[in-house]
Amino acid sequence: MSSLRPVSGTADELLALLRDFEAARDPAPLVVATSGSTGEPKRVVLSRGALRASADATSARLGGPGQWLLNLPPSYVAGLQVLFRSVRAGTTPVVQDGTFADAATAMTGERRYVSLVPTQLHRMLDDEENTAALRTFSTVLVGGAAVPPALRERAADAGVRVVATYGMSETCGGCVYDGVPLDGVAVALSAEGRVRLTGPVLFDGYEGRDDLTAEVMRDGWFVTSDAGRLDEDGRLQVLGRVDDVLLSGGVNVPAPAVAARLREHPAVRDAEVVGVPDDEWGQRVVALVVLDEGRDLDLDAARDWVAAVHPRSWAPRGLRQVDAIPLLHNGKVDRLALQDAAR
Repeated sequence: MSSLRPVSGTADELLALLRDFEAARDPAPLVVATSGSTGEPKRVVLSRGALRASADATSARLGGPGQWLLNLPPSYVAGLQVLFRSVRAGTTPVVQDGTFADAATAMTGERRYVSLVPTQLHRMLDDEENTAALRTFSTVLVGGAAVPPALRERAADAGVRVVATYGMSETCGGCVYDGVPLDGVAVALSAEGRVRLTGPVLFDGYEGRDDLTAEVMRDGWFVTSDAGRLDEDGRLQVLGRVDDVLLSGGVNVPAPAVAARLREHPAVRDAEVVGVPDDEWGQRVVALVVLDEGRDLDLDAARDWVAAVHPRSWAPRGLRQVDAIPLLHNGKVDRLALQDAAR
């Protein structure tokens, strides 16, 4: 049954509900369930004002309202925002129900947008027809995970305009584009280097969990679980989740940096890095890699590859070859499944 508390239903059902939500005099906030990619799912309360602020700021940053293509689950915030941005812009989104190229062909708007996760973009760039379809979009938003520099370079070389987004359900989705916060949004770092966000896009809290809300809200700022740094020009660089820094043999190992280096290996199509409990090391660094067909990579070669640019103490002490990195329904990496696969 379709609903906005929590958000559930088909894209068409939710589009109708969101149109009523937008037109209502004083609607109750909607509720979005988080993916639970790293632990307990939460129910995030989002007001219409926050969603409007996010949609309008996105439109302004991208150059104006346009038509959206939806190929993400509409019940999570990224897919939901594709629908709500369409409602706010007065346009009708195209919902992918077949190939991406066919859905792109069905679009009629002069200005066209789509929101993807990095894995989707990576796979689309491997297909000539999908790559040609991507070129027809004014902007391709990519979020939900870090966008590797090599992937951005591939997209640019193919003539695809990519904008990397950073945000979460608690901020109505992406609120920092290519390191620059949307209008009205502010970014700062805590003393421990955690990314903090504030502005009109913030959530009202976690439904029924005032205790969890109090843990992450400090003086009007949402304190994320991500570590970051600000460049000299003020652009935000997200270094990964705080709990993605593994303590192995007394050394802090940033798992995202190790995974990014492994993705640069000519034999590696995709990679993730996790920590596995270990009596000797505390946490043993284990890499899960997807290899190109006919290619091979052993642990020693992987360690040497990482150590060529990072401290050797960061190099993985375990290697697992997998057919694909496990993903949740919303396209994010399933961290819990990664842990199981690494053991």
